[in-house]
Amino acid sequence: MALIGLSWWSIETGRMRIHYLSGYAVLTLVLFRIGWGFVGSDTARFGRFLRSPAAALRHLWHFRRPEPDQEIGHNAAGGWMVLVLLALLLAQPLTGLFSDSGYGDYGPLAKTVAAETSDRLTGLHHRIFNLILLTAGLHVLAVLAYRFIKQHDLLRPMLTGWKLLPVGMPAPRLGSPILAAALLGAAALTVYGVSRLG
Repeated sequence: MALIGLSWWSIETGRMRIHYLSGYAVLTLVLFRIGWGFVGSDTARFGRFLRSPAAALRHLWHFRRPEPDQEIGHNAAGGWMVLVLLALLLAQPLTGLFSDSGYGDYGPLAKTVAAETSDRLTGLHHRIFNLILLTAGLHVLAVLAYRFIKQHDLLRPMLTGWKLLPVGMPAPRLGSPILAAALLGAAALTVYGVSRLG
């Protein structure tokens, strides 16, 4: 979220070079996270934490019921929140690639599409930012609600990646650091290549 804040600050203060770089960094990290969702650690894999919408609704239905935290990673509702955040964080820099401010600043792919298309994507780029703020706010409220209503500490695992597991529950398999570095490098090279197109 620090990069989102940097993107907002840079556009508000007219520091377009920083705005571009922060957008490229967001896109790199999101592409990495999507790839890691298929080949990474158990708790990061989409197939591990994405459950049916019905399972998410059942989980929310019992939200006010205090019970021990039996989840290793994301719960059924949290998995969908991750998917929404990732989709928004992907759409934001992608639309930015095609955006044109009308004042001489434009994304590297803005001139590859019709001016009307670029204008529509520019407007979408601005609106998605508000959706990211809304979704991030809901995410923070959900973490606080779990802490005070269900007595589940979700903040420490989110910040550190470590969580105390119930007795007898096996630890999840961690992904390869070498694979993670290679995936991050591939994402960075892809974004760099796209950035040079304009």
